[in-house]
Parts: sequence; structure tokens; C-alpha cells
Amino acid sequence: MGYRVAVVGATGNVGREMLNILAEREFPVDEIVALASRKSLGTEISFGDKTLKCKDLDTFDFTGWDIALFAVGSEATKIYAPKAAAAGCIVIDNSSLYRYDPAVPLIVPEVNADAIMGYKNKNIIANPNCSTAQMVVALKPLHDRARIKRVVVATYQSVSGAGKEGIDELWDQTKAIYNPTDNVPPKKFSKQIAFNVIPHIDVFLDSGETKEEWKMVAETKKILDPAIKVTATCVRVPVFVGHSEAVNVEFEDYLDWQEAQDILREAPGVLVVDKREAGGYITPIECVGEYATYVSRIRQDSTIENGLSMWVVSDNLRKGAALNAVQIAEVLGNRVLKKG
Repeated sequence: MGYRVAVVGATGNVGREMLNILAEREFPVDEIVALASRKSLGTEISFGDKTLKCKDLDTFDFTGWDIALFAVGSEATKIYAPKAAAAGCIVIDNSSLYRYDPAVPLIVPEVNADAIMGYKNKNIIANPNCSTAQMVVALKPLHDRARIKRVVVATYQSVSGAGKEGIDELWDQTKAIYNPTDNVPPKKFSKQIAFNVIPHIDVFLDSGETKEEWKMVAETKKILDPAIKVTATCVRVPVFVGHSEAVNVEFEDYLDWQEAQDILREAPGVLVVDKREAGGYITPIECVGEYATYVSRIRQDSTIENGLSMWVVSDNLRKGAALNAVQIAEVLGNRVLKKG
């Protein structure tokens, strides 16, 4: 016996990826529905070897459905997630709306799966920000061994994190570079993204950090440990898919880089590719379509007493969004619903 699953926002990049991953991982589905706005009514979406036709989210009744994977923005989530939850359907939300709500668990299954029982408060579970998700997967096993005091992270985030508009803007601007008659001014981003990097993701806060940077701080504390100090610089780069991070960690106890390698090789969701030679590391283009969070360039930081630096790469549409949501659904199935 399987589950009745709704994918909300099924026509978007993350919604489509959710459907792909549900099929790839053979999630036990008895019935599945693709939901989107009325303008997408009837749009055909692939689910494994099946084709689904989108139904209207506005008129959909969630009564009798087990799980709803939400891949729409916060405004739509604010309207429809409480309706689904009130109908008895457990919502797994990919927006930022509920991440900082103390009554809603923020889950990365490899890190804090036990917190999932907090879903009972509102029948809602939050999915973290893409840049946070991959980082905490790499940090958790190291924190268990040597206790993390402080993290300094610089991100190199792909344009797919900004949705289809971000992908289109990079594509159009890149083509325009080679055609001087074309002019594609920035719309989605604050400056030209083609052949450039932009140290600005989301809005600026009074503190001088951006909201994306604040998210990494707040979410790491909620998911991993409130005692960890985090400072982040989040940068948009001209890469279509795949977020990269340069992560510097200060521990309470000494941790040798080789032991860190060994720990991470055994960690769930992590793949270590770390050879000290040309090409002995993973780049974003190599992680696309993969489930793992890749860790490379693990090395001692000699400027502090107990420090390590490393390079962390993952497919942001997968582990940073759709895959993590499906993994949460798998935990729900194994621990709560127990139908599959």
C-alpha cells in the first residue's frame, strides 16, 4: 500500500525535479497529482513513464491526501499550505515561509531526522535553503566528532537558484556577448551575470548582510546547533546548476584533515573526492543530476588552533530542494505514516 501525494508547483524547475526524484527513488505512490496555477491547467508533466495533467491548485481538495510537496513561493504557500494541513495532508514546504517558525521543524534527513515529529504542531515541515542544506550535510559528522565553534562560508551559487528567469538571463546575456547588436540588460539580477559574479543574493538587511546570508546563519543554528557561530558571504555566479561553497570551520577539539576525510567518507549523503592533484576535486558541472553532496579540498587551517577548510558542491535543484523534500517524505513514510 502506498501514499497519495500532491506536488504543488509542478510546472516549475523544483516541482518537475520533485516528480523526477519520486519516480527515480520509487517512492511508494498509489496516486499522484500535479498542481499548479489555473494558467497551467492541463499542462502535461512527466512522472516516470507516465504523463500527468496539471490540476488547478485553487480548487483542489486535499482531503484524503497523505503528503503535499510544495514548490511555490511564500505568498502562494501562505494561502494553500494551511488549507492542505487543515485537511489532514502533511505539507513539506520548500519556500522560506515556515523555516524560522519555532513550531515547524526544519529538516535535513541526514542531520536532524528525529526532529520530524514536530510536524504534529501544524502538520507542516520546512525544507531549508539550498545553500544551507548541502553545508550542514557536510558539517554534521564533523560536529559530532569535534564540536564546531565557528563557520565562515563563501558561496558560489548558480543562477537556477533564482528560478527560470535567472537561467534565461544568463543564457540570453551570454549569447549577447558574442552578438554586439544585442543588448540584454539585467532584470532578475542587480548586475550583468554573464562573465561576472555578484555578491548579492536576496535583499539587504540593516546589518549589511543579505537575507540569503542571514538564512544560512539562522538555519544552521536551527538544524545543527544554536551554539555554532556562522558568517556567510553569498555570491551569484554564471553557472546554470550546482552550488559551491568554500567552508572554513573552527572546532573545539583538534581534528586532523585525514581523519576528517575518513569521517566524511562514512557520512550519509556525502561523497569525498579529494586528491591533491589537478582535477582531483568536484566542480558544479560534475554534480548536476546527482544526489550526493560532494566534499573536496579538505585541509588544515594553520591560522587557527583547530581549523579545517573544505570545498562543498551539490546540485541545488536536488539536494538543495527537491531531493531533500522527497527524503523528508521517505522519513515520514518510515516513521509516521507507515503505509509503503
